[in-house]
Amino acid sequence: MKKGIVAALSVLFLLGGCAPTFEKQDQVVQENKSDEGTKGFIPNFQISEDYYKTMMPYETSETRGVVVNDLGSRYDINEIETGLMRVAQNQFPTDEYFFKEGKYLDKETVDSWLQRKYTSKQLKDKKMKESENIGLNPVQEDGDTEPIYLAHLVEHNYLVKVKDGNKDKAKLGGVVIALSLNSVQYETNMSSGARTVKNISNTELKQQGMKMAEEVVKRLRQKDGLKNAPIMIALYKQAPKDERVPGHFFAYSVAGNGEDSIQDWKDVNESHYLFPSPEAADAHPNDYKVFKTLKDDVEDYFPVYTGLTGQALYEDDKLTKMDFEVALTFEGKTETIGFAQHLASMITKHVPEGWDMKLTISSSDGPEALIVKKKGSKETYVHIYE
Repeated sequence: MKKGIVAALSVLFLLGGCAPTFEKQDQVVQENKSDEGTKGFIPNFQISEDYYKTMMPYETSETRGVVVNDLGSRYDINEIETGLMRVAQNQFPTDEYFFKEGKYLDKETVDSWLQRKYTSKQLKDKKMKESENIGLNPVQEDGDTEPIYLAHLVEHNYLVKVKDGNKDKAKLGGVVIALSLNSVQYETNMSSGARTVKNISNTELKQQGMKMAEEVVKRLRQKDGLKNAPIMIALYKQAPKDERVPGHFFAYSVAGNGEDSIQDWKDVNESHYLFPSPEAADAHPNDYKVFKTLKDDVEDYFPVYTGLTGQALYEDDKLTKMDFEVALTFEGKTETIGFAQHLASMITKHVPEGWDMKLTISSSDGPEALIVKKKGSKETYVHIYE
């Protein structure tokens, strides 16, 4: 088992394209009053320029775990976190800022913001005060079917290191908030129990998201420490519950120092595709041809075959990342090794140098092997799980 752990760590280091350095850590003192005098450090090692360094010791957000309950698709749970980091890099470059989980929005606040806005009568019926009427989703009168647009909020904080005399201190460089928006509306007929699904248009989703973003910025400006910090709001289109790919970010904007309104929105052109699927074949035929070649090769090589699937991320219509998975029934470890070696050879032969990809070979017992190829290289790295 120890050999397996060491090998896995070696693969992770290789993924970053560089070896780790275990030099003296950068010491910082957090600037906010609640952490005054508490020392932390920023590790020198960075996986790659695509990832932020993280403040250590790691502090979790009060809203940790809430995302699991609020997002309809399990594919969205990881994507909204990692995708938000990608969007954040448009404002906060990874070589200047480092990451910390959000601390300004607690669970109670997030839960209250996710509620609907209520009428005076509804407040009275619910025995609520007007001060508690802070839901961001629209009012629904009796008989109406107004959608729940906002499904979840995710907060990230980005810190920057500054000099204070001869000491290094960390100060807040900006706050990034993701508004996760439902792409469909589920309605249930109370008499028959039948459920209908209604798509929410992209135009309607963006209008509602922009409106909510304005209110979120105004509320954040009232919190201690956020009066002058840049605030980025990113809009995320959540996938329907039965989708096998996650949703995507489609717009973001930044309220600069001290600004309590948003003036300019920028589009984010991201999309996810499932391989195989008609949508992937139509939109990206060249990439689909590579996938089909690998798929055919798997079928020719191994008779007990249960499927090769892929999930691809495209940014500005260019392939950014491809994750493959092969599911097989194995009789022994030697088959795993032989099959992994064969697939690594096929990847080197067929996969374009510009692809950033990984392939997981799994069985009913779990992961059996991992093959990784980094962008700009034809070389593959293989790890066999013990």
